[in-house]
Amino acid sequence: MNGGSTSASPPGQWTADELMHGKAGDVSPPTSPNGSATPGGQKKRFSMKAMRSPAKKSTDPLDWGMPGHLTKEEVDVFMKFRDEVEKRGGEFKSTVYSFSLIEGEAYCLTRWLRARKFVYDDVIAMVEEATEVRADARKHEFYPDPVSALGCGPSLFMHCYPQLYPGKAKNGCPIFISKPGVLNTDAMECITSLDGILKFHWHVMMHDYKQRLMEHKKAHPDFCNFQTVTVIDLEHLSTSQLSKRALSIVKTQTAIDSVCFPETMNRTLVINAPRFFSMTWGIIKGWIDPRTASKIELISSRKTWEARLRELCDEDEIPSDYGGKGPATTSALEKEYAPEGVLQEHFQLVHVGSSGHYNVAVPAGSEMEVTVWSRSVNEVIVSIVDENVKSKVFVGGVTFTHTGGTGDNDKPSSLLLTKERIVGPAKTKIKFESKAGRFSSAGNYFVSCSMFEKK
Repeated sequence: MNGGSTSASPPGQWTADELMHGKAGDVSPPTSPNGSATPGGQKKRFSMKAMRSPAKKSTDPLDWGMPGHLTKEEVDVFMKFRDEVEKRGGEFKSTVYSFSLIEGEAYCLTRWLRARKFVYDDVIAMVEEATEVRADARKHEFYPDPVSALGCGPSLFMHCYPQLYPGKAKNGCPIFISKPGVLNTDAMECITSLDGILKFHWHVMMHDYKQRLMEHKKAHPDFCNFQTVTVIDLEHLSTSQLSKRALSIVKTQTAIDSVCFPETMNRTLVINAPRFFSMTWGIIKGWIDPRTASKIELISSRKTWEARLRELCDEDEIPSDYGGKGPATTSALEKEYAPEGVLQEHFQLVHVGSSGHYNVAVPAGSEMEVTVWSRSVNEVIVSIVDENVKSKVFVGGVTFTHTGGTGDNDKPSSLLLTKERIVGPAKTKIKFESKAGRFSSAGNYFVSCSMFEKK
């Protein structure tokens, strides 16, 4: 799946009257916070009475700017924008229809129009900016290989910053769960760069999220709400975690979404918010326009947010650690992102002062590979020995140091320690010894242990 030029015309064009009053028999996904629907949506009932009398305009702010709820002035802007998209074609049109023509003209174009409040010149400027922002990624087909994008396996990234699509909401939108409360920036810095995170986000949006939308559209042709129901889990978040690098990681992802994928938030639940965030949110909410603010719900009580999730999603679509009956997020991430042939992975960030270590057991019937990642320029000696019998050495002392740059966009270094896999059963100790002296700090090292079936 790539972001190739879009030359065909989108299916299902709407008339001006339909944009204002809706199509007879059209699927209209509920947009109000308490709305729900079958996966394909719910069809409007057609009646002669409705045709004879003017439709009562919705007062729900979430219906504003949606097909079937436009004003005459908004329809005029829509038609002008539609003509301009068709006239320019090429990359301009591909940017607008980033999720492909299958989204449908009315729903796709109104996403962009809502993002700039139907101010035509602002919408055109936004699409031009988005076309420029995505130009380099487009040349690389939006990085179809996640390992090449990140510079490491996606499972390492997800360990440091868990994010997943566990299922679908009742309105058909994908459920997205993000856990910034456990974002480990020190570990992230060891395995990838901000540039790698940027490339990986392009991969996720254009080769993962897009594919999920298209598959659901194929199964439910009436589905047209290309948005997400998002859960932002702030459990374990502390003020110390809000570092410059942590904010840069979040900003890197949101900057792309806000410009290139506008209006893709159906609603967001911010859960397990610590007290300091709840107080700050009260201020931030006053800065946001009422329509956007009405999409965001801040819920600290687990009982309350579990109930709210069940209103929005069927229990089978909700992970078990979030009160549902679906697979737990940890097991879901392991299943989706574990490299081929890997039975299990163990990860650990080791801070090395003068020394440091990490103990890992290799089960019977398994064999283990160990890789070390870092961007520390301090030299260390790494070895792997038996945890209980120190004289039993699996890997002798290996010198390791980061040889690249130390900027945010410079790639870290890695070293495969096990030229031959360690066969279980074994209790191993991965040891780090700094060559800089006992009173110095060598830095952070990320250890990745992959278990394979014994050959």
